[in-house]
Amino acid sequence: MISMDEKGVDMDRNTIVNIGGQRFDRIREQGAFYIDKTGFIEEWWESGSDVTLITRPRRFGKTLNMSMMECFFSNQYADRGDLFEGLLIWNDEKYRQLQGTYPVISLSFAGIKTRTAEGLRKSFKGIITDTCRLYQNLIVGKASSYDGDRAYFEAVNDNMSDEEAAAAIKRLCGCMERHYGKKPIILLDEYDTPIQESWIGGYWDEAVDFFRSFFDMTFKTNPHLYRGIITGITKISKESIFSDLNNLKVVTTTSDQYASSFGFTEEEVFRALDDMGFGDKKQGVKQWYDGFTFGKCTDIYNPWSIASFIEEGGKYRTYWSNTSGNGLVNSLIRHGNTEIKQTMEELLKDKGFETVIDEQIEFSELDKSADAVWSLLLATGYLKVSGTRGAAGDEEDVVYTLMLTNLEVKKMFTRMVRNWFEYGDTKVYYNEFINALLSDNIRKMNTFMNKVALNTFSSFDSGNHPCDETQPERFYHGFVLGMVINLADRYKIRSNRESGYGRYDVMIEPLNRMEKAFIFEFKVMAADDDEKTLEDTIANAHKQIEEKKYEAELISDGFSPSQIRKYGFAFKGKECLIG
Repeated sequence: MISMDEKGVDMDRNTIVNIGGQRFDRIREQGAFYIDKTGFIEEWWESGSDVTLITRPRRFGKTLNMSMMECFFSNQYADRGDLFEGLLIWNDEKYRQLQGTYPVISLSFAGIKTRTAEGLRKSFKGIITDTCRLYQNLIVGKASSYDGDRAYFEAVNDNMSDEEAAAAIKRLCGCMERHYGKKPIILLDEYDTPIQESWIGGYWDEAVDFFRSFFDMTFKTNPHLYRGIITGITKISKESIFSDLNNLKVVTTTSDQYASSFGFTEEEVFRALDDMGFGDKKQGVKQWYDGFTFGKCTDIYNPWSIASFIEEGGKYRTYWSNTSGNGLVNSLIRHGNTEIKQTMEELLKDKGFETVIDEQIEFSELDKSADAVWSLLLATGYLKVSGTRGAAGDEEDVVYTLMLTNLEVKKMFTRMVRNWFEYGDTKVYYNEFINALLSDNIRKMNTFMNKVALNTFSSFDSGNHPCDETQPERFYHGFVLGMVINLADRYKIRSNRESGYGRYDVMIEPLNRMEKAFIFEFKVMAADDDEKTLEDTIANAHKQIEEKKYEAELISDGFSPSQIRKYGFAFKGKECLIG
C-alpha cells in the first residue's frame, strides 16, 4: 500500500497486492499494498539493545520488516530516502538524518531446509560465501583496504572448514569497519529454520553444536559488531544455541515490546477493508482471521491472510495454513501421545485447556512432554492465550488457558486430521467401518477395523514398536479424532470421560435422540492366564462396561438401554477383534 493516512492517498481495488513480497524497496516503488510499520525502526533504535531476538509466527512480516530495516540503515540505500517519504518515521528530522548511514550485513537462513547435517553445512557455507562476495567488490581493491582483507575474501568459498565458516561474519564485520569507519549492523532473518529441520532430520545435537559456535562468534565475541537483530519463529533455549550470549534481548509473543510491529492490528485491517471495498465483510474477516495476541496487544491479524483475502476479491479461505511449514506441527500431533490427541479433541470442539508454558523451546522435549508441544504451538501461532491464572508477578507459576487461534486454524487442523485417513485405502476402510458401525454389522466392523488398525498403527507410530502397549492408546485417540471430524455434524463424540463409576474410552451420542448411541472400551490382551484369547479380552472389556455403568450418562440424557450399543475392542499387536 501507499501508506494509508500519511500520503493522503486512499487505496482501492486497483491497488497492487504483492502476495509474498518481501522486498521493502520494491513494494514501495510499486505503490503496492503496505501497512506502515516504520514505527518499529524508532522503537528498536531507542531501545539501545545490542542484539535483539524477535519471535513471531511465520508469514507475520518478519522478512519484510528486516528488508525495511536494511533499506533504512544501510549505506547502500543512502540516496533512497524516497522509500520512506510519507511514512511515520519520516516525520522526524533525526531519523531523516540517520537513514542510509550504517554498513549493514543482511542474512537469511530461510532457505536452509535440508534433512542431513552435511546438507546443512553445504547450504550454510553457500550463504556465507554469497554474502562475502556481495561485499568483496566494495572493499577489496579500494585504496583503504588491507592486504589481510584481500586474503580473507580469497579464502572464503563453499569448501572452507566449519571453523572458518562459523567465524566468517565476524571477519567480514572487521573488514567493513576498517573500510567504512563504522561498525556494522547485522540483520539475521529466520535463524531457527535450519534448527527445526535438524530436529525433524534427526541430527539436532550436531546442528546445535555448529550454530552455537556461529552465534558466539557473530553476536557475542565480535568486537566489530555495532548492533544486531535476529528473527525467527521460536525461542530456542539459550542453553542449546545462545550459550552465554548475555547481550541478547529476547522479545517473544508474550512481550509488550514491538507488539504491533508484526502483524496487522484490527484498526489497520478494518481501515484496509474499507479502502479496498470490503467494509461489509469485517465481521467475517474477524471470525476467520482474528485471534493473535502479542503482549497486551489483542486482535492481531495475520498479514498473509488479510492480503490474500483482499487479493482474492474477498473470498474466505485458509490462506495462511495452506502455506508451507505445517510439517512439524502435523508430525507432533499425529505421533503425539494420548494426552495430546485427547486435548486436540477438545480444541476441535472450540474448547480450551490449561497448561504451563515455557517460551524457551526445548526441541529435545517435544517427543516427551505435551507442555513442550503446546509451547511450540503457541509460539507458532496455532494456539492463542484466552486467559491466565496464578500468582501476580510470578511468571513461573502462571497457568495459561489455550484455544485454537481462529476459524482458519481450526479448518487447518480439521483437514490435517482428515488427511490421516486419506492415504492409500485407509480412507475407504475408515468410512466403511463407520458405515458398518451405524448399521450394526459387526462382521464388517471387524474386517474394516483390522485394515484401519494395520495402516493407522504405522501412521501413528513415532519410532517405538507398533505392538507396544502405548500404541493402541495412541491409535484409538487418533481414531476418535477422525470420528470427531467426520461425524461431528450428527454426533457428540467424547473419550476418557467419567460416567457411572469409571471412565469410558469412547462414547458416541447422536444429536437425534431417536438414533443409536455407542460405547467403546479398548483393551490390550493381558499377558496372564486370565486372557488366553482376544475373545477373553473382549469379555473383560464388557465386564468393565457393565460394572462401571458407563451407560449412566446416556441414560440420563434420555436414551433407552435398547438404543445403546456396547463394543469391546481387543488388541494384540496390530491385530484387533471387536465384539
